[in-house]
Amino acid sequence: MTDKCKQLNIGQEIISGTQDVFSTMLMLEVAAEDVSDQKANVITSNLTSMIGLGGGVRGMLAVHCPAEVAQFITGSFLGIDVEELDEDVKDAIGEIVNMIAGNLKVSYADAGINVELAIPTSVVGNGFRVSGASGSIRHNISFQLDSGTFWVELLYVLS
Repeated sequence: MTDKCKQLNIGQEIISGTQDVFSTMLMLEVAAEDVSDQKANVITSNLTSMIGLGGGVRGMLAVHCPAEVAQFITGSFLGIDVEELDEDVKDAIGEIVNMIAGNLKVSYADAGINVELAIPTSVVGNGFRVSGASGSIRHNISFQLDSGTFWVELLYVLS
């Protein structure tokens, strides 16, 4: 692990990357509320979009949203009214997680760590939990919008 990597504040990098994506792509300001590295987090989500990470960091980055928040984000992103968790919502939240992951990839590259990104995947439903490999490091950050709360979660191990 490089000295730059040891100095990298992953929680702050996720916050900065998320705020950057929302302000530039959706013209929305989001406030980070809580940063947690707890092993078990209770998240009320109807839609989770996640992207796999490989290379020097193995794991996944996810955006978890209640239905109303996912619909609000999608409407802001696409400039349309959204009334259900349809393909547009899955695609939009998948693109949001992809852009946040891209920002995180740049942060890791600046610290000398190469990160590869997979294709985003979305899961819709109730009562599911995301878990990772034994010994994974978890960062879970809640963000507030006018429409409610969503979470960005990074679950990873360093290679």
